[in-house]
Amino acid sequence: MAPLQLAVIIGSTRAGRMADRIADWFVEQARRHDELAVTVVDLAGYDFPARFPAEPTPAMRSFVRQVSRAEAFAVVTPEYNHSFPASLKQAIDYAYDEWQAKPVGFVSYGCGSVGMHAVDQLRTVFTALHAVTVRDVVGVDLLDGELTGQVAEQLRQGARVLLDELCWWGLALREGRAARPYVS
Repeated sequence: MAPLQLAVIIGSTRAGRMADRIADWFVEQARRHDELAVTVVDLAGYDFPARFPAEPTPAMRSFVRQVSRAEAFAVVTPEYNHSFPASLKQAIDYAYDEWQAKPVGFVSYGCGSVGMHAVDQLRTVFTALHAVTVRDVVGVDLLDGELTGQVAEQLRQGARVLLDELCWWGLALREGRAARPYVS
């Protein structure tokens, strides 16, 4: 069976962001999973317009192609003001049908809340797009300091659970879409 195409989407575009470090760590975990082929989609690498244009730009088309090719997603997101970054919402809105009947998992980070407010908001958005959000989340508390010792082991275990869930749902939904195309 062909490996599941997992896109790891880095949702922050801020200078000095923690997303790079956390995404690199998560991608390393994902690449150890035999059933996955991992692609990184870093929103900071796209030249998206400041306003939503009437016609899609080349950057928007490129992003939508990445979403279309993927069979599952892991969204790496910070929590800003009890929600997720505007850059991530803008990118999510560029695609529509491409998200449908595909699983989405979350790797979130924040101080104290581990980014769960952002995840709660994103679940609502992805449900409206007919995506399937998985239950477990990898949440990183930036107040914990270095990702070492027991904290690192707990996060690795959480990543394994999340990746297993994404694999199960991704493969099941792949078979489902092949047997009966999804129509919303």
